[in-house]
Amino acid sequence: MDEREREKIYSKRVRAGKRTYFFDVKSTRTNDYYLTITESRRHPQGEGFVYEKHKMFLYKEDFDKFIEALQETVGHVKTELMPDVDFSQFAQRERDEQDDFASELKWD
Repeated sequence: MDEREREKIYSKRVRAGKRTYFFDVKSTRTNDYYLTITESRRHPQGEGFVYEKHKMFLYKEDFDKFIEALQETVGHVKTELMPDVDFSQFAQRERDEQDDFASELKWD
């Protein structure tokens, strides 16, 4: 059974402009679990789009180290490199974009 055939146990999608991130929990043949993190980027091509994907695999023995390093790195950027930036503005912008998108889907 190859990686694509393995069952997805849980999935979370994060849209970020032209990028989308997928966090998928999958199972192994031995009923263990791992995480795949996929970045999908949309590029125009002709009349449509193509998607470029990059994937990484994260295994349970690395979860804590990964989360710790990610939090430490993001914290460093927020407190040391960009202390004057209000990062909450990006969450608000995303909510506004979702509201705009939702209003476009309403039927007259």
